Formats: sequence, C-alpha cells, structure tokens
Amino acid sequence: MYDVYEIRKDFPILSLEMEGHRNAFLDSAASAQKPQVVLDMMKCVYSHEYANVNRGNYYLSEMITEDYEGAREIVRGFINAKSAKEIVFTRNATESINLVAASWGRKFLKPGDEVLVTEAEHHANLVPWQILRDEIGFTLKVIKIGDDGSFIWDEFQKLLTPKTKLVAVTGMSNVLGTILPVKEICAKAHEFGAKVLVDACQLIVHKKVDVQDMDCDFLAFSGHKTYGPTGIGVLYGKYEILDSMPPYQTGGDMVDRVTYEKTTFDLPPARFEAGTPAIVEAIGLGRALQYMQELGMENIEAHEEELTAYAMEKLSAVKGLKMIGTAPGKGGVFSFVVEGIHAQDLSFILNKEGVSIRVGHHCAEPLIHRMGEESVARASLGLYSTKEDIDQLCASIEKAKTFF
Repeated sequence: MYDVYEIRKDFPILSLEMEGHRNAFLDSAASAQKPQVVLDMMKCVYSHEYANVNRGNYYLSEMITEDYEGAREIVRGFINAKSAKEIVFTRNATESINLVAASWGRKFLKPGDEVLVTEAEHHANLVPWQILRDEIGFTLKVIKIGDDGSFIWDEFQKLLTPKTKLVAVTGMSNVLGTILPVKEICAKAHEFGAKVLVDACQLIVHKKVDVQDMDCDFLAFSGHKTYGPTGIGVLYGKYEILDSMPPYQTGGDMVDRVTYEKTTFDLPPARFEAGTPAIVEAIGLGRALQYMQELGMENIEAHEEELTAYAMEKLSAVKGLKMIGTAPGKGGVFSFVVEGIHAQDLSFILNKEGVSIRVGHHCAEPLIHRMGEESVARASLGLYSTKEDIDQLCASIEKAKTFF
C-alpha cells in the first residue's frame, strides 16, 4: 500500500515549518527533496570509503570504484538499457544534451540537414541546437503545439523529411505537464532515418521509462529531480552511436594512450567522463533510484495520477485562475496565472503561507510567450505530495486575492 504520509517521514525537510505553516513544497519540477536514505548513503561514502575511482590499487579506491560502477548498473536497470556501457554520467541533463550537440552534432550534422524540436522545449533542449545551427548551417524546425499544450501529431509529420537527422523532444513539458508520445515519435522519426533525443527530466520522475521499448537513440535526465543529489546527470545512448562519437571533453580517465605526438581515447562511457567524476553524487543517485523502485514506479504513478486529477479540479474552481496547459493525460505540473496578481507577487504571498512554488518563464521563455503570457506561476508534484498541499495552495491563492 502506498502511504504518502509515511513516505513523507522519509524526507526530513518536509517536517520543517515554513513561515509558521506546514511545509507545502510544490516545486519538485525544479528540484526534488531528498530522502534520508540518500543523505545517509552519501554521508557513509564520505565517512568510510572515500577515495578516487579507477585510479588506486588499494582497498578504499577499489571499494568506491565498485560502488560507483554499481550506481551505473542501477541506472541501467532503472531505464532498462541493454548495457551499463550505454550510461554516461554527466553533471545534469543540460550537460547531457550539450554533449550530444557538441560531439554527435558536430560530427554528423551538416548544412542542409534538419533538426526538429517542439514549442514545448526547455532552454536546455533548444539553445544548444540554435548555437550549433549557427555554427554549421543546418535548419532548425519547431513543431507547433496546441493551445491546450497538446502535441499535434500532424504538425510533427508535416515537418519530417528525408533531411531530418535529429528529433529532439521533451518527454514531459516542465511548464505544461504535457506527456509526449515519445515511443511513437521514435518509430516515425526512424522511418526517415533520423535519430531521436528525449529530454526525460520530468518524464522519468512520474512514469516508468524503458529505453529499449521506447527505442530512443539518446535520453537525458538529472539526478536532482529524481530525489538524488545535484551535480549528477545521465546520458543514455545506444552503444553503437556513442562509439561513433568523438570526446566531448578531454583529460584524465578518458584516454587510452597519450604521447607528445598523439592521443587515443577509451571506449564509451569512459570516453565521455573526463577527469574525476561526481563520485559520491553518482552513488547517491543510484540510491535515490533504488528508493523509487522500492516504492514501486507503478505506485508512484497511480498516486500522482489521482493527485493530478484532484489538483486540476481544485485549481479550476478558483475564480480568476487560468490554467496554462490542459492537455489530456498531462502529468503533475500546473502552470497558471491569477487575474490581477503578478506571478511574483503571488509567490511572495504563498511563501508566507508555507507554500513553495516557482514563478517566471521556467527556462522555457519561448513557450511562455507562445501560450500568451510573460510570467506564470507553477506548482508541481512529487511522490511525497498530498491533497493537503493542494488545498493549502488553493486557500493561499484565495487569500492572495484579498490583497489585490
């Protein structure tokens, strides 16, 4: 049984009062809170087995190397990759996408090629392709979305051509909550010979991800959104593609042989992990993913689906509140504006009521403008969110309305 009130006890920060109120943390889409087991794991590593990895023939180094590579295997299992060699550790999803752009993109894209993104992309899956477009000269096309934030299949198909070399899409919008049909997108893009990159930062937190079933070529996500530490991210890539890519950064641990005349490079994933990695953070990420698996992804998904429906009902009943993103089947991200109240002012008042939300353009400025807004408020769910959080949010919005 999924007992969210018992689960909340696993997260020390949720027991803290905020401005004298219960802590209604509704900003998990930006960065999720951490369970005690992750904090304990990282403290244990630093206290009892810390050393550098892949460098020492002594006990501490061998032990932490085993745990570091064990974390890679946990990630592999979590997304059902064929091999741990397809798992590259990065700083975050942003670096993962930049790695693909800088390595695969610079090698394989050329003038006349086309790259497709959607109107719903986070800056991290838009700006790298804009920079590379300006450098190389390929065409960047944008797939239109519906006024409700939905993915429009016909718009996608209209833009697909034999010139399409990459389709880079979010799995779930960090603003709209829209969940894209990534498996179907991959299948259609592959018919045209294009590769597919999925930004799974939001999707992987709320839904079970199987990269073999999805058949994506690349997938990126961040540890800090999956209840793990900051400073660690993941790039999944099909091994044959990773093996065809040149290094992204150079330095220690990604080389094979180095002379003053020439350097040869290691195989993936080491080829893309230059320097001392985020060792403890990777182990912490592994423990966070295990924690999610222990709760059961199907249980997390069922809890959040029920809570999403509840939140949509409650927020829609608030007079003067306009929802931004109402596509069917959306996930637990709720962007909105309240008539007569600037989003920044709303956030300030909600904070005084113990409610934590995010406001602004959410690193998706073109999308916010596409939806006809300049700044929006956003509440987002985590596996520890409750109906009381939603009720507290709605009551706080009603209180804010009395000031304007």
